Amino acid sequence: MKDQYGLLGIGNAMVDLIASVDNEFLTKHNMDKGAMTLVDQNKAESLYADMNAPTKMSGGSASNTMACFGSFGGQGAFIGKVADDDLGQEFRAALADENIHFSSTSIQDDTPTARCMIFVTPDAERTMNTYLGAAGFITPDDIDEDLVKNATVSYLEGYLFDRDGAKQAFYKTSELVKKHNKKMAITLSDSFCVERFKDEFLDLVKNHADIVFSNEAEILSLYNTLDIDIAIKKFQIDTEIGIITQSERGSLIVTPNQVIDIDAVIPQQVLDTTGAGDAYAGGFLYGYTQGLDLEECGRLASVAASEVISHMGPRPSQSLRKLANLD
Repeated sequence: MKDQYGLLGIGNAMVDLIASVDNEFLTKHNMDKGAMTLVDQNKAESLYADMNAPTKMSGGSASNTMACFGSFGGQGAFIGKVADDDLGQEFRAALADENIHFSSTSIQDDTPTARCMIFVTPDAERTMNTYLGAAGFITPDDIDEDLVKNATVSYLEGYLFDRDGAKQAFYKTSELVKKHNKKMAITLSDSFCVERFKDEFLDLVKNHADIVFSNEAEILSLYNTLDIDIAIKKFQIDTEIGIITQSERGSLIVTPNQVIDIDAVIPQQVLDTTGAGDAYAGGFLYGYTQGLDLEECGRLASVAASEVISHMGPRPSQSLRKLANLD
């Protein structure tokens, strides 16, 4: 019997506020270019006040992946925490538009819905400052066993590891995935995140996840090496399927028996790299849950990533299914 959902995403539910800035803006606010930094409510309000006419849209790593998965025609569900405020309602509506089931209860206090302030420099690099707000309060109690049971793959973002309750939600999901003979996928999310939780991430890669998404910086950090060939060999030992994205150089799909080179799809213009990795995961996991071969999964992933970086914002602006010629 086919699962009700191809993909269950579990992650930070937030709204993105995106603005174009120069490099001096990053220096002024002491930002590490290209990194994701957690900020408190006061810092979030200060940065927001200094943003010039930001673009507002629903975001969050795993939910961006779900939006791309839905754009390919996949049936998906999402677990995350929002407040019962305007941004929370916008977040719910955006997932509904992509045909993604989202029934998590709203947090019942004054904590606002999370927001990520994304500053895009002229080279299209994005630097993120994230106020977790309600998103950070996901706990094991939020992991719905029926959703895990009825999803082919459960997908979690590494950013969740910044809160203990959310960290425990990872392990509960892993237990349920194994109990119901499903698959678990994770994304390492950010090299700074890898550095903070290296031992735990290694445990996740080796003992919990069936599919692992990373970029080159993240996988080098995970394995404490500057040699990508060494990282690949270790990845082959530790994972069933490992993905290493390499920007315009494409990506590598790593299995114990082979390394598959996937070409990038180069867009006519690159305006904003926000969500490129999330889109890649959405395309790959759509193909995987449809039983396609790894090369085709990689092609769909590259199509999705290319579309997302061709415009501002982390979610597709057109049907990925049509763009990938699946109809």
